[in-house]
Amino acid sequence: MTAFPPAVSALLAKVPLAPLGPGSPATEVRRELDAVMPALPLDCQAGLWLAFGHWERAHQVAQDLETPEGRFWHAILHRREPDAFNSKYWFRQVGVHPIFAELATAALALGYDWDAARFVDDCERHRDAGGDIEAVLKAVQAREWELLFAWCFRKAT
Repeated sequence: MTAFPPAVSALLAKVPLAPLGPGSPATEVRRELDAVMPALPLDCQAGLWLAFGHWERAHQVAQDLETPEGRFWHAILHRREPDAFNSKYWFRQVGVHPIFAELATAALALGYDWDAARFVDDCERHRDAGGDIEAVLKAVQAREWELLFAWCFRKAT
């Protein structure tokens, strides 16, 4: 379990279950986001902006990160944009990330056999379709976000 600073923990408690698409910016937490961002590493900033639907801000940060984590956030952003081709490109740039194994295990527990490219395709296919498969994909996406955010934070601290 990763120990986050209190202000970050308070924001993490408010992270909504994200749609498979871009979503809408959560303006009610904007001041809290602005307050914590300077203390966070850039890859965590990209993830936190994304978690609250600020797609443009998240993309601005992620596109300038020339790290596996920056590429990973970039892939997620384009998956949610939606731009499946670009998302798959960025996942190929990530290679095999250290959280992939834990993500695959977590996804299986949720009833999904995770693979980055297949996940992009399934999100494309089931976005806004409703039903059980979309719910599972959202849950997997949430776990992906949690694992990557925690990884980025631990790596920086």
